[in-house]
Amino acid sequence: MSAARRCRPPRALTGLFVWRLRNTSVPQIPCRFVHLYHMANKRLITFQYFNFLKRMYVTQCNKDLSQQAKPKTDSIVSPFHELQQLDQEKKSVHNISPVSPVHQLGSETSSRNELREMKSAAETEDSVIPVGAESKEDRQWKEMKLRLDDLPGILARLSKIKLTALVVSTTSTGFAMAPVPFELTCFLLASLGTGLASCAANSINQFFEVPFDSNMNRTKNRPLVRGQISPLLAVCFAASCGIPGIALLTLGVNPLTGALGAFNIFLYTCCYTPLKRMSIANTWVGAVVGAIPPMMGWTAATGSLDAGALLLGGILYSWQFPHFNALSWGLREDYSRGGYCMMSVTHPELCRRVALRHCLALIGLSAVAPVLDITTWTFPIVSLPINLYISYLGFRFYRDANRSSSRKLFFCSLWHLPMLLLVMFTCKKSVLENEDKGDLPRGSHETAMEIRLP
Repeated sequence: MSAARRCRPPRALTGLFVWRLRNTSVPQIPCRFVHLYHMANKRLITFQYFNFLKRMYVTQCNKDLSQQAKPKTDSIVSPFHELQQLDQEKKSVHNISPVSPVHQLGSETSSRNELREMKSAAETEDSVIPVGAESKEDRQWKEMKLRLDDLPGILARLSKIKLTALVVSTTSTGFAMAPVPFELTCFLLASLGTGLASCAANSINQFFEVPFDSNMNRTKNRPLVRGQISPLLAVCFAASCGIPGIALLTLGVNPLTGALGAFNIFLYTCCYTPLKRMSIANTWVGAVVGAIPPMMGWTAATGSLDAGALLLGGILYSWQFPHFNALSWGLREDYSRGGYCMMSVTHPELCRRVALRHCLALIGLSAVAPVLDITTWTFPIVSLPINLYISYLGFRFYRDANRSSSRKLFFCSLWHLPMLLLVMFTCKKSVLENEDKGDLPRGSHETAMEIRLP
């Protein structure tokens, strides 16, 4: 019993421990939990911290389960920085000479050859050919020099030589369709004056539209846009074409034809050109511009503006709508970038309706020609197939307006007009028939009698 009592702690000590626990520890337990929580937050004892400790344990203790970190990818360099580096670095090409096989050291010829090869190799190393130098110079702005050999081609593109040729051909058709005997001198003067007036109008048009043509893919390579010629030279070229052209038409042909030529230049440059950025009415004004040249040919031959001139002008007027509307349909993006107000951009449904309407109008105008005693009655019959075909393509363009139908209508219009005018010329009434009916204008009756006399 005495030994057991010695092993047990004294009761006084246990009582003192219990009293101390009651007085101090028990009331302060909540405070200590709060203190522990703050200490855990200060020492980052969180869920992420425990995950970090677990990963450290896996990588240090369990090497079989360790994960290898992926190498860090290189940062993406901006293209401007790469271009700067490419400009700073100079690429060089060395001309490496072929190495001859090794000969015996004792031979003098082999040693001389080796010395020559070493000298040539040293010279080639010294002469470094910079490759990036030319490309860097090409990227810089340079002043374009005008060569006299390139001037005719530049002026031809400035005057839109293909469009000018079409204008001259329609003028020649109007002259040939007139019910008077053919006069070569008047024909040449009328064709030359009309061509010069067309060159002047096209040059002034390009002068005014330089900032807008630069935004279009179709016109960004024009001479004034690229800076191949100066604006002053373009204006001087337009004046040197327009003034002699109107003078030839007025003095060499007749004042009526000269007045029509001057009015056409004014209408194209001062009305049609600014209207392209203001209203869709520019298409109708441009159609009037294209209808005047055959009327000029008729007035050049007859000296009067009668029903035949108006009929030829009406045919050219109606033909231009399927031609231009089909062309502008495939260039809608270009016209919108250039800031032009076209039917194909702002009124697409109207664009298709107008094209179909004027395709059908060509059939009616062809039927009016024999009524006005300009052609025989075979002309409406012979021209009916080509007029029906272009009307069919116009209907397809109206129904399914896409690039395929617009391209077919445009390319059809390119051969339709020459074919129609050729058929019209072959079906023209002869001068003798008009003379018998008394339809010849004044002055032409005596000329016809002179031709009939031997």
